[in-house]
Amino acid sequence: MLKLLQSLLKDRKGGTAIEYGMIATVIVVSLIASITALGNITTGMWSNVNTKIDDARNNR
Repeated sequence: MLKLLQSLLKDRKGGTAIEYGMIATVIVVSLIASITALGNITTGMWSNVNTKIDDARNNR
């Protein structure tokens, strides 16, 4: 049992895969946050455009 634990502590093969997984996770979370923020900005923009068009129609 002790030899198994020592061999697991010396094994470095999975470290790289975990690092790549963490980097991919950070990239995906950043993309989701950016897309969400962009969606909120464009929704506000189109809402403003819609309000101005409605105001222009009503003030004819």
